[in-house]
Amino acid sequence: MQPISILLLIISYFIALFILSYFVGRNEISNNDSFFKANKQSPWYLVAFGMIGSSLSGVTFISVPGKVEASQFAYFQIVLGYILGYLVIGTILLPLYYKLNLTTIYTYLKERFGNYSYKTGAWFFLISRTVGSNLRLLLVANVLQILVFDPLGIPFWVTVSATIFLIWLYTFKTGIKTIIWTDTLQTLFMLIAVGICIYVVSVDLGLNISNFSNYIAESKFSKIIFLDNVSSPRYFWKQFFAGAFIAIVMTGLDQDMMQKNLTCRSLKDAQKNMFWFTIVLTIVNFFFLIMGLLFTEYAIKNGIDAHGDNLFPILANNHLGIIVAFSFILGLIAAAYSSADSALTSLTTSFCVDILDIETKHTEREQVKIRKRVHFYFVIVSILVILFFKYGFSDKSIIDKVLKYAGFTYGPLLGLFAFGLFTKWRIKDKLSPFIAIAAVVVSLVLNSNSKTWFGFEFGFEILIVNGLLTFIGLILIRSQQN
Repeated sequence: MQPISILLLIISYFIALFILSYFVGRNEISNNDSFFKANKQSPWYLVAFGMIGSSLSGVTFISVPGKVEASQFAYFQIVLGYILGYLVIGTILLPLYYKLNLTTIYTYLKERFGNYSYKTGAWFFLISRTVGSNLRLLLVANVLQILVFDPLGIPFWVTVSATIFLIWLYTFKTGIKTIIWTDTLQTLFMLIAVGICIYVVSVDLGLNISNFSNYIAESKFSKIIFLDNVSSPRYFWKQFFAGAFIAIVMTGLDQDMMQKNLTCRSLKDAQKNMFWFTIVLTIVNFFFLIMGLLFTEYAIKNGIDAHGDNLFPILANNHLGIIVAFSFILGLIAAAYSSADSALTSLTTSFCVDILDIETKHTEREQVKIRKRVHFYFVIVSILVILFFKYGFSDKSIIDKVLKYAGFTYGPLLGLFAFGLFTKWRIKDKLSPFIAIAAVVVSLVLNSNSKTWFGFEFGFEILIVNGLLTFIGLILIRSQQN
């Protein structure tokens, strides 16, 4: 595709979002109940469908298909673990959140342990989501910059700033209520893109309905279960339980994801949402892997040098025609921006409620003014974070490591919530921030040196270790008044 064609696609995409945002918010008063909770009137099926887009970032859109050549379908072991994690969310966490009628999920920590634990949980989320969501957007923005904006002579800082301001414009009035609907549209765009890509490359490979399943099953890249090497990061049980805990912490303990669930009319609706979301997300991830398999087979068959994260972009833009190129760009921006807009809203919500305590310290009118300012400030923060990593670190591997390490901040949340749910002990609340920080530091050291020290390489299961260290630390600071 020509750069001007891609630019017109991006403009059309945002126009569609603005039109949808207008109809969602035209009869709404800009109040915090609408911005934070969507007045608790969201249809569960819209929430379930829209959460697919939020769960799959632009990085996922590129990386999951690119992993198939090196790892086959090993990633699906993690996805199977998600099912167990979402079961825990639906049966344990959602009933707790609805019982307490929470605006942000970290308020639970205040009621269970005290203010220090509450602020610790909120700050860990804010730091992780601010860094993680903006770095994911940066990685996608780099792709679009090369394809579109560099040929047009538009500087990177202009495109990033304009993008985030556009996201702010269609979310500033009704926040999560708008996000529920725009996420649904963006998820639809992304799934259509994946479907088109699979269809086109299948035709090029000579596949049809009768031989498609056999082709996938017989491919050397379609192996799912790996039980032969316990020390391998791909070992089934390591990835399965890592997937379960990833789902629990990065969905069930993440304000960004759970804020959508808390907009449902009732606990029953929220649980239906989680049930159907689990089914659809599992299927969607499997189709991403199928797409990766087909792309890999196509590249090998045609002698194309495209591997890893470069596989999808190279094939889509240079070898599979205009329809796949169009679908790639559409799916990429849908996946990237559906994560970015919900992150901006959840960060605003958490900072206002958890850090500034606006619900208890200010009148309703003052709350709205503060929320609008905070929302805008996070726009500025997002731009600065992206530009800092863009111009401060030329080595992409450093950015990848920072993105990975941002996930370590979910370990203390896992430990805090697990300790609160499965014990009746109280703790010395003032010490909980030190326990959380220590758990992250020890986990980082273990992750960096485990292969040298123990001949064992951690994968995603380091998250479990992180949470366990936090749990043990909380035991050590139990209050004697228990």
